[in-house]
Amino acid sequence: MANRIKTLISGTGKYVPNRIVKNDEFLNHLFIEKDGSPVLRNNEDIISKFQAITEIEERRYAEPDQTTSELAYLAAKDAIDSSGEDKEALDYIIVAHNFGDIKCGENRMDMVPTLASRVKFKLGIQNPDCVAYDLPFGCPGWLQGMIQADYFIRSGDAKKVLVIGSETLSRIVDPHDRDSMIYADGAGATILSASENEGNSGILSHKSQTHTQEQAYFLRMEGSYKTDYGLQDDIYLKMDGRKVYEYALINVPLVMKMAVEKAGISYEKINKVLVHQANGKMDEAILKRFFKLYGVDTPPINIMPMTIAKLGNSSVATIPTLLDMILKGEMEGHHFEKGDVALLASVGAGMNINAMIYQF
Repeated sequence: MANRIKTLISGTGKYVPNRIVKNDEFLNHLFIEKDGSPVLRNNEDIISKFQAITEIEERRYAEPDQTTSELAYLAAKDAIDSSGEDKEALDYIIVAHNFGDIKCGENRMDMVPTLASRVKFKLGIQNPDCVAYDLPFGCPGWLQGMIQADYFIRSGDAKKVLVIGSETLSRIVDPHDRDSMIYADGAGATILSASENEGNSGILSHKSQTHTQEQAYFLRMEGSYKTDYGLQDDIYLKMDGRKVYEYALINVPLVMKMAVEKAGISYEKINKVLVHQANGKMDEAILKRFFKLYGVDTPPINIMPMTIAKLGNSSVATIPTLLDMILKGEMEGHHFEKGDVALLASVGAGMNINAMIYQF
């Protein structure tokens, strides 16, 4: 019986913070090079080049009194309320994040109890058989949570799983690092349900990889580039941007292709590609490289919806937020019809990559 079970998306939700931070708010920042010397170019040039590469015009930050678990709860509540699902019927709550709860103005990470337990508490779920746990997996964490949920459901261990990606990256970045402009806050949630209905809807396949020999520390935690900033032992999110870019272009398209082959479908069946909103130019290059693997020079028009220009990079929250926006008609020019196939893919710290094929 378990082999006939399919995993369907039965609800989605999100929380997009209200605070909008435009690029010009960085005009007065003091940007420092890795060696501790001031960046010589003026901030207007820095921001202009940044926007040209990443396509980010603005991003969202959480309010001072909000935490990662609070954003996760709000996204989960949206998914439950908008879908009409019974919260007491959830078998698992999986919260993907990387830094736990960080209070505004502080640098300490709080992960006890787990954020998933905090979300379950905030939702008021009484069922003790609803197991809540966290998943740190870099930016691909939400998609990895979806993969784990699929295994739970298809094995017969669960019938409903809530998977959340939530992050407040604005609390863990070094303001003197130009890369700080990339990051944003937000949360997205998805409810997965078991189904034995005939048809091809549901999760068709997924594939994950971890590369560590040279790549493990492309993203890491280090002190501020400004040596006298913050407390002596404070650490911040750091990235070797060029190395991440090159790594992603080489490896992500290959993992995407593996997922397509595992699903047993043609690449021509793919209607939408939902990629982690990491960097606009990088995502476009990944899409081109993916189709190039099939001998196609120009990807189909409008196949890859993007939110990064207005929402920035909210790590684990980007894909579930994008998915919810499309399903709720909030992305002009993008929608899903019954039978449509979506390819979801993400890359991030670890270095981890995953991809999933889903048919609506």
